[in-house]
Amino acid sequence: MNKTQKGAWFTLGVAILLLVFSAIIFAGMFAPGSRTTGTGLVKVWVWLILVFLAGGAALVYWKRRPSGVDFDERDVAVKKNAVLVSFVSLWILLLAASIIPCFVVGDEGAMPVCLLPIVNFGVFLIVMAVYSVAILVQYGRGVKGEKL
Repeated sequence: MNKTQKGAWFTLGVAILLLVFSAIIFAGMFAPGSRTTGTGLVKVWVWLILVFLAGGAALVYWKRRPSGVDFDERDVAVKKNAVLVSFVSLWILLLAASIIPCFVVGDEGAMPVCLLPIVNFGVFLIVMAVYSVAILVQYGRGVKGEKL
């Protein structure tokens, strides 16, 4: 597994962890009761995320073979295609983030401004997950005529 694949797995893991963490915080925002009602699970997730970040960063930057090549032309092409896929997904998600609230709250309804950064953060995390999945799918398919 090369550095690009390790980085993609790490980014995918972080994106999924942060999406779940954001959903927990979002659910806690609307929990009835005091301001700290839904924060019990948040403390556990903060430690889980910190451990994953430290361990994952160590694995991504740890090299087993000092003579190994970090990347080649295929890695450049894979990253270029993944950026294209994630850019298209960004526009689709931003379009959806602009249209869906109209159906949820209606034309006359109001949406709290504090939700807008949360929506943008969610879009960012989903786009990063799409980028990582696009990289991993391209490496999983291989190149035509390539034998293992």
